[in-house]
Amino acid sequence: MTTANFLAGAAKVNITPPLGTRINGDFITHFANYIHDDLFARALVLRSGETTVAFVVIDTCIIPKEFADQTRKLIEAATGIPFQQILLSSTHTHAAGSLADVHLGSIDVDYTRALPDKILAAVKSALEALQPATIGHAATNAPEHVVCRRYRLKDGKGYPNPVTGLQDVVKTNPAGMEQWIDQRVAVPDTELSFLAVRSLTGEWISILANYSLHYVGDWANGTISADYFGVFASHLEKHLGGEMVAMMSNGTSGDVNIWDFLEPDRYPTEYFAKSKVIGEDLANKILAVVNTVQWEENPALSAAYEDVALTLDRPTADQLLAAEKVVSNTDYEQIAPDTPEQIRALYAREQLLLNQFPETISCPVQALRIGNIVVGALGGEFFAETGLCLKAEFESVRYFTITMANGNIGYVPPADQMALGGYETWRCRYRSTTDVSESKVREALSQKISGLL
Repeated sequence: MTTANFLAGAAKVNITPPLGTRINGDFITHFANYIHDDLFARALVLRSGETTVAFVVIDTCIIPKEFADQTRKLIEAATGIPFQQILLSSTHTHAAGSLADVHLGSIDVDYTRALPDKILAAVKSALEALQPATIGHAATNAPEHVVCRRYRLKDGKGYPNPVTGLQDVVKTNPAGMEQWIDQRVAVPDTELSFLAVRSLTGEWISILANYSLHYVGDWANGTISADYFGVFASHLEKHLGGEMVAMMSNGTSGDVNIWDFLEPDRYPTEYFAKSKVIGEDLANKILAVVNTVQWEENPALSAAYEDVALTLDRPTADQLLAAEKVVSNTDYEQIAPDTPEQIRALYAREQLLLNQFPETISCPVQALRIGNIVVGALGGEFFAETGLCLKAEFESVRYFTITMANGNIGYVPPADQMALGGYETWRCRYRSTTDVSESKVREALSQKISGLL
């Protein structure tokens, strides 16, 4: 087998923030008081002939589109890899330096300013490590670690929607309301899919995995941790050895986590224990099936990219007046928020901020083809339904979707889920699109993929 025309290289760079750095991912800002494990930017670069593509997975919660665009342009200028052939995604750990304002969680400007050069360093090191390689794909099933976190409540029960004032029939993570749960409202994507890359002499270069599970979050506020994503990578790197770089990308997990409110006692409760169990189990599942990888010789590389314009879901004039009244009577120094009243105050502020947005918002959509392997990328938190629809449509190829890629416009629920309510559907800066946005973005990605096949 000769695959000298196909080259691959991988590298990682430590991006652990200093103590005191702002952390987002909650309704309010937290600050780094304790570093449990290091954070990394992990890069995998592939080259076939004149075409080069780069995957970069970053241990952070949210990558704003402006940051992603700036960083990809920096990489393009320094390396020559075209902007549209660079896929930059976040793991979505909620215990990392903050690159974005979300609710009352604020950006850490100094950390954000320093990070692009570190990401570039990871890509440059991966380029320097390029060597003749072979690539393949395999998948296995891991249903035990994903549950739909959106629960329909029993008839007569509901949860107040802080934006509309109506009662949602769905509650996300219904802590304290377990007795009123009727059923989950969707099915998760249980597939654990991965790209496998080896040198021609058999040494491992990289594994890029994809699993549709939110962060685990079994740590105290103020902790820096890569969550189960870091456990997974470390476990694979330890067992496969050498200089290989493992990385876990986040799939379509916008409505999926492992905080199970129907079977709450399935995991240990000590700090970091659940992350360890899940991360190591997923790594072991891959180790168990690496011998099933379907290797490809001299795969061709191609890419397609588009920024899809979506109409903004704006508050009405009456809703803005009501929001202004709530905001003027709120002491935001005291916001936790852990009551419906405080959540209403938080979302009232969101309506005023959202109203300052332009008429449209841009969602990055990307498709990368490596031989008979196709990777889709969406710049937001998309639900399992989106990923499962794409997998069904492109079952003739080996396909998975990386979300929170090249930017993050927030939650993009399917229309049927938008109608049910729940946290992910509440209008704010992090859910600013309409009920037709998901289908529009999914169709745009479908067209990009079809154009590469």
